[in-house]
Amino acid sequence: MLSPQVLAYYGAEITRLTIVACGTASYVGMVGKYWIESLARLPVEVDFASEFRYREPVLDGRILGVVISQSGETADTLAALRHMKANGVTTAGIINVPTSSMAREVDLLMPTHAGPEIGVASTKAFTCQLAVMAALAANLARARGKLTPEAERDIVHQLTEAPAAMNAALACDEAIAAVAKTISTARDVLYLGRGPEYPMALEGALKLKEISYIHAEGYASGEMKHGPIALIDENVPLIVLAPAGPLFDKTVSNMQEAQARGAQVVLISDAAGIAQAGDNCIATIEMPKVAPLIAPLVYAVPIQLLAYHVAVAKGTDVDQPRNLAKSVTVE
Repeated sequence: MLSPQVLAYYGAEITRLTIVACGTASYVGMVGKYWIESLARLPVEVDFASEFRYREPVLDGRILGVVISQSGETADTLAALRHMKANGVTTAGIINVPTSSMAREVDLLMPTHAGPEIGVASTKAFTCQLAVMAALAANLARARGKLTPEAERDIVHQLTEAPAAMNAALACDEAIAAVAKTISTARDVLYLGRGPEYPMALEGALKLKEISYIHAEGYASGEMKHGPIALIDENVPLIVLAPAGPLFDKTVSNMQEAQARGAQVVLISDAAGIAQAGDNCIATIEMPKVAPLIAPLVYAVPIQLLAYHVAVAKGTDVDQPRNLAKSVTVE
């Protein structure tokens, strides 16, 4: 990770982070924006690599540019990395393949150690990227003097608890398999989340699209009433990611607006959240109660399992979905 000494070496006066990635990895960047701005109080931009160079971004040596890629060979992300380096940006990479082009070219390599991922749709690589991003956020906060030693120890403790919580989340597999039969008959599915769960809603929708071929969209829950609610009827399942906590009541309010218009809601929450808002849902999926920092890692489990079980119910190829490749090496 980025120690204070390393930050000092590469320029301790970092004023901004620019995170660049494609697809699933870009949603890791979006979660990272919440974490880094909250913990380190450092402004963060997140760009799709395919768009980054073409908007003529303002770049200088006070920026830390972070690329995220499983393969380290994604063409758009590699081109964005080279564009940043050509403009004097210090670069770091959250990368799984240590011998890849990106791993060799970044100034600072943050390996994910996820091991080979055979399926085209990123799953364990996504989760490992989230873990590294959380550690990066904590390290940046420490280096910038925004964390007390006690707060840092608490974050480390939360991260060490994540594997057990994710294992506990796997206990929902049968419940997800049951609801997947209903989802598999839908033509359209919507996902809702607020805060860091918004990027997770985007990721859930992407996973469903990738391997089941069902049209799905993820939305920030407060945006539903600004247009997407027009899509709601009894034939459009709504997957709501809402761990109990400060954002829960507002998310549930948005969910109830959709229910009043006939939405068939699947609520993914912890026991407290389900007890408060689960009564009128067609299904609830219970997650363990966890600290907000690690909730995205834990909630990755049910959205991945849901996509998997829907694909199995539809008889599609989970590992090799049509038209997709594991590493996109052309623009």
